Amino acid sequence: MMKPLLYSLLATACLSQAAPVKLIFDTDMGNDVDDVMALEMIHNLQKRGACELLAVTITKDHPQAAAFVDAVNTFHGYPDTPIGVVKNGATPEPGKFNLLADEKNADGSYRYPHDLLSGNDAPEAVGLLRKLLAAQPDKSVVLAQVGFFTNFARLLDSPADAHSPLSGRDLLKQKVTVLSIMAGAFQTVKWETRHLEYNVVKDVPAAQKLAIHWPTPIVWSGYEIGMAATYPHVSIERDFEYVKHHPLKEAYYAYNPPPHDRPTWDPTAVLYAIYPDRGYFDLSPPGGVTVEDNGATWYRPSKDGKGRHRYLVMSPEQAARVREAIVQLCVEPPTKR
Repeated sequence: MMKPLLYSLLATACLSQAAPVKLIFDTDMGNDVDDVMALEMIHNLQKRGACELLAVTITKDHPQAAAFVDAVNTFHGYPDTPIGVVKNGATPEPGKFNLLADEKNADGSYRYPHDLLSGNDAPEAVGLLRKLLAAQPDKSVVLAQVGFFTNFARLLDSPADAHSPLSGRDLLKQKVTVLSIMAGAFQTVKWETRHLEYNVVKDVPAAQKLAIHWPTPIVWSGYEIGMAATYPHVSIERDFEYVKHHPLKEAYYAYNPPPHDRPTWDPTAVLYAIYPDRGYFDLSPPGGVTVEDNGATWYRPSKDGKGRHRYLVMSPEQAARVREAIVQLCVEPPTKR
C-alpha cells in the first residue's frame, strides 16, 4: 500500500493549480477497465481542487453502465454528480464489470451504495450536456471523451432548445476550450501503420462528423500512447487493501485478472485534459485529422500552422512520469464526505 506521505506530496503539488478545470467526462463505461481508472483519477483530482466534474455522460447503451458510474461516484463522495446516457447507441451488451453495481452484501445492502439503479432512469446525454454547458461561463469547459463519438456528435447537431437559443455547434464554440479524446492511432503500433482503433470503428459516422465539424481545438490521445504507459498489475494486487471492496480492483479482476498490465488509454486523455501544461506529453504540430470509412484516422499538419487538431506525443521518460501519475491518482483512498 502507498505511504500517506506520498499522497500528501502529490496532493500539495496538484493544489498549485490556480483554478479547477470544469470537466465533462464522456465514457463507454464497461467496455474496458481503463474507463474506471480515468474516473478514479478525476475524483481524486476533484477533491484537491484540480478539477470540477460537471457530469459524466455515457456512450455504452446498457443500463448497468450508469448504475456503475453512480456507484463509483458515490464511493468517492460525489453521489450527486449528474449522469446522462446515450439512447440507441453502440455496444448494448452487458459489460464485464458493470454488474458490480448490482452486487449486495449479506444484509441486502449494495456493496457499492448508489441510488441510480439503472440508466433507464437517467436523462438522455445531449439534453443534459446542453443544460450544463448553457449554465457555464464562456470558454470555461473542458471535455474528455474516452468512448465512442456518439454523444458529442449528436450534441454538435442539436438544435436550439429551452436551455439555449444556440445550435449545438455554436454552444460548443462559445463554452468549450478544448476536447481531449482517446481515439485513433497516429504512430506505428506493433509495426502496423493503419491500426483501426475501437472507439472510432464502433461509430464511424459520428467520428467523421466530429472530426470535420467540431468548432474547438481537439487533442487526440492515440492508441499508441496508452500502450506505452501500461498500468502495473502489482498495484492492483497490492495497493487497494485499505478497503474491503474497491471498484477499480474488482473491476480489473472482473475484466481481465492479473497478472497483466492494462494499457492506460483513457487515463492519458484525462491527464492531458486536466494538466495540459505539466510536461506529461508533447504535441504534434497543428493540423487536421480525417476518419476514413473503415475507421482509420489520418493526420496531416496544416501549412499555415492554424489547424485545430493535434495528437499526443510521449517520450520514454514522459511515459514513466505518466505511468506513475496515473497509478498514484488511482490508488489514493477516497475522502468520505
